[in-house]
Amino acid sequence: MKFMNGLLWRPGSAAALALCMASPLLLAQTPATTPPIPDWAFPGTATHRQVAPPADFRRPSKTTAAPIGIFEGQTDVGSAIIPGSASYDARTKQYTINSAGYNIWYQRDELQYLWKKMSGDVSLAGTVSFPDANGYGDRKVVFIIRKDLDDDSIEVMTARHGAGLIHLAQRTTKGGQISETFNTRPPRRPAGAAADTPVPVAPWRIGIEKKGDVFSLFVSENGAPMRQLGQTLTFHMDEPFYVGIGFASHTPDKSDTAVVSNVVLENTAGKVQ
Repeated sequence: MKFMNGLLWRPGSAAALALCMASPLLLAQTPATTPPIPDWAFPGTATHRQVAPPADFRRPSKTTAAPIGIFEGQTDVGSAIIPGSASYDARTKQYTINSAGYNIWYQRDELQYLWKKMSGDVSLAGTVSFPDANGYGDRKVVFIIRKDLDDDSIEVMTARHGAGLIHLAQRTTKGGQISETFNTRPPRRPAGAAADTPVPVAPWRIGIEKKGDVFSLFVSENGAPMRQLGQTLTFHMDEPFYVGIGFASHTPDKSDTAVVSNVVLENTAGKVQ
């Protein structure tokens, strides 16, 4: 308790309420507290080494259990400093996902995640694009199957990075480190070629299939039919689980946008297209 403007101030007291009503700017002048961004959360650069978060670092996820397109809800997994959001345009069949988030890797994730709770076999695919061509190269859209909505969930995912990398990866224990089963990088410009020489287009429609305990990565190159690519992963995930799409900018203090269109989600294997 203390005296303020001649009144005895005690939170919740009549005097406190009277003071706030008489001085509406009092609360407005109190700055909002934003959690500090730890050094480890920033991506790697020529002068900064990217490292894993501390083993005990966690943030509770924030879920909105309202349908969005074919999904049952969306979750700000790991509660990035800048809250995420998503919308669906039924006319264009496009999901627009806005998210900051330091990464989807190591032993915890930060992403905006649109999900449906499911069991059994799964086919999930969609076409990925980035409205801002200049976003961070390691930003990633994920097609992901997660055991829960915590930031350290068991999960298997395919990801399309801003710079073109596509991979199949997994976290097989809660709070464990993610490891990679397979990745493929886009073709590079030939050595010595002029700067305006086109770089071959990387695969941009991707998908994941769960058939029993076998998970597979699918891609489509330049509009070709989807095909299975690389090694599969064999891993048992207890049911039920969450299946959906997500995005992280890979920059903890900056939100970015990804668009995922023509999403296919089937409760059976063999339907990735």
